[in-house]
Amino acid sequence: MTTNVMDTSKNSSVVPMAIVAVLFFILGFATWLNGSLMPYLSQILQLTPFQGSLILFSFYIAVTFTALPSAVLIKKVGYKNGMALGMGCMMLAGLMFIPAAMSQFFPLFLLAQLVMGAGQTLLQTAVNPYVVRLGPEESAAVRISIMGILNKGAGVISPMVFTALILSNFTGTVGTDLSQQQVDDMANGLILPYLGMALFIGVLAFAVKKSPLPELINDEVEAINDKGEIRETLSHPNLVLGAIAIFLYVAVEVIAGDTIGTFALSLGIENYGVMTSYTMMFMVFGYILGIMLIPKFISQQAALTASAVLGIVITLCILFIDAQSYVIANAILVPLGGANLPDALLLIAFLGLANAIVWPAVFPLALSGLGKLTSTGSALLVMGIAGGAFGPVLWGLLSGFTSLQTGYSVLLPCYLFILFYAVKGHKMKKQ
Repeated sequence: MTTNVMDTSKNSSVVPMAIVAVLFFILGFATWLNGSLMPYLSQILQLTPFQGSLILFSFYIAVTFTALPSAVLIKKVGYKNGMALGMGCMMLAGLMFIPAAMSQFFPLFLLAQLVMGAGQTLLQTAVNPYVVRLGPEESAAVRISIMGILNKGAGVISPMVFTALILSNFTGTVGTDLSQQQVDDMANGLILPYLGMALFIGVLAFAVKKSPLPELINDEVEAINDKGEIRETLSHPNLVLGAIAIFLYVAVEVIAGDTIGTFALSLGIENYGVMTSYTMMFMVFGYILGIMLIPKFISQQAALTASAVLGIVITLCILFIDAQSYVIANAILVPLGGANLPDALLLIAFLGLANAIVWPAVFPLALSGLGKLTSTGSALLVMGIAGGAFGPVLWGLLSGFTSLQTGYSVLLPCYLFILFYAVKGHKMKKQ
C-alpha cells in the first residue's frame, strides 16, 4: 500500500505536522514515566531486579501482539481515527492504575502497563507514516529527529513531574524499611496523577478526532493480514535486518532510560525519580545534532555508524568503571553547578547521545524501496519496539546473578548489530 497525504505542499503540511508533534510529546510523556515508575514500585513492593523489569516487559511486549492488528484496524478506520482510538486505550490504562494503586496488587499494575503499551502501539503505527511521507525520503531522518526532540523532551519533563507530584512527598525513605502506612501512602500517591493524565489524554483524543488532520491516501488497498503481502515484505533484507536493528535499539534505549533510576536507588540516590531525565537530555541533544548535520554534513548511514561505535565505547566504560567514583562529575558537572552523581550513572545517561539518531536513521533506511509495502513494513518495524520488553528482562536476569552494573553488558551485542546494519545491512536489497 502506497501512502501519501492529500497535499504535501509546505503550507498544507504545517497543521498535520503540528498535530503529530503534540502526539509525539504525549507518547514520550507516557512512555518515559516508566523510568520513574519502575524504581518507585520496586521500593514500595520490594521487587527484585527481574520483577522490576516486568514493569517494562508488560509495557513493551504489547507491541508483539498488537502491531499488525493495529495496522489492520488503521486500514479499516483510517489513520486519524486510529490515533484517537490509540489515545482512548491509553486513557483506559491510566484509569487502571487507580485500582492497582489502591490494592497494591502487582499483576494489576502489569495489566495496566500492557494496556498502555497496546494503546501506544496503535498510536505509533498511525502517526509514524505521517512523518516519513510529509517530505522527501532523504530528509526523513531530520523530520523524525524533530519529532524525537518532542518525544524525548517529554521524557525529560515526565520524570520531573513524577518526582514533583509524587516522590517529593516521600523524601528520606531510600535505604530504610518502610512501614505499612508509608507503603500505603506512597501507593495512593499514584492515584491523582494518573487520573489527571488519563483525563488529559481523553480530551486530546477527542480533539484529534475533530481536528483537520488529513487522511493518508491509499493508492492500493490490500489487507495487511494477507500472507502474500507479509511474505513479500519479509523478502526485503533491508527491512528484516532493520526490524532487528530497531528491536535491539529499543532494547538499549529502554535499558539506558528506564533502568538508570533503579541503579540509582541501589546506590542510595534519594532523587532516583529524575534519573531518566538525564538520559533524555542527552537524547534531545543528539536529536538536535542530527537535525543540524543530517543530511547536509553527514549521511544517515554515517550518523548511524557513529552512534553504534559511541554506544560500544560508553558501554565498555560503564562495565569497567568504579560505580562509586565521582571523577566525571567533579571534573565537569560540579564546577558548572550541576548534579554530583556517580560516574556510572552519568555514563548510562551518556548513552542517550549514542541512541538518539538510531531510530531516525534506521526507519527510512529500512523502508527504502518498499513502495506499496510501506504500511506493512512500518508495522513490522513498530513491532521492533518489543525490544523494550526483552532488553530490560535480560538486564534484570543478569543483574540478579551478578550485579546491576554487570547487567549492562547486554548492551554490547545490541550495538554491534546496529553497527553491522549501518555498515552493510541496510545495503542488502531484494534481488
